[in-house]
Amino acid sequence: MHRPGQPSGAAGAPIDPELVARVAARVQEELQRGAVPPSPVLHGTWRDQSALSRLLSMGADRLGTQGSVGDGDLRGLARSIDHTLLSPTATRKDIVKVCEEARAHGFYSVCVNTTWIGLVAKMLAGSRSLPICVVGFPLGAMATASKASETRQAIADGAAEIDMVINIGWLKGGDYDAVLDDIRAVVEAAQGRPVKVILETSLLNREEKVAGSALSKAAGAAFVKTSTGFAGGGATAEDVALMRAVVGPEIGVKASGGVRTADDVQKMLAAGADRIGASASVAIVTGGAGKGAY
Repeated sequence: MHRPGQPSGAAGAPIDPELVARVAARVQEELQRGAVPPSPVLHGTWRDQSALSRLLSMGADRLGTQGSVGDGDLRGLARSIDHTLLSPTATRKDIVKVCEEARAHGFYSVCVNTTWIGLVAKMLAGSRSLPICVVGFPLGAMATASKASETRQAIADGAAEIDMVINIGWLKGGDYDAVLDDIRAVVEAAQGRPVKVILETSLLNREEKVAGSALSKAAGAAFVKTSTGFAGGGATAEDVALMRAVVGPEIGVKASGGVRTADDVQKMLAAGADRIGASASVAIVTGGAGKGAY
């Protein structure tokens, strides 16, 4: 895997630093045009000029939202929810239960750790719900090769989507070249299955959220996602709106972490989310009290 260093193009030629500055300025301009408060200029190391050119096409004026449903139609929210169980103490019995709940309520998917994805794929076969799993979870700090290998195994075991954790340290350090490589490796290993990139927004400042969202889109991800649910904080409508402003309508935004009620879900959808990650899914669609941690 390439590490950050002298920025260069695909053929090894140095990338003009002024190009990097223009890209950052364009992102700034479009965010301001979309009535999103300005962010500091993005600084970091880049190598791939094609990725930079992809960022030039972004526009915050293309804010995408998904309408909420009425209070009397809570079950209508089910198809926006990834029913999630990522606890390290989850047992086979627990996994079976969430799969049965997904089939009964029509959730979009069941999201689990990779050790359970084979079981989930079997249990959801023939249903509307998809088997999906997390990769590099929850820290995102493992080697890129390890993330790619975990992804390939998950696909072989039946995963229909992959939710990967971004390398948070590289992102915060401005090592954009390495972050881009990390995401691309998982996208390639997913063999065409959608990849969601978890930014862990509670650990990032605004500039880092913008950069992480832009990098995820440039690397070919299908979604950007707010949180793991394991680092404190969680999804906020403000973060969802910012992420949507950066990525435009071309890719999805998933809100996860602390979403426990139908009202929470509707706020996230109104802010621009396409998908919700929740462990309190049953309570959300039945009007009960949500106690899920995710």
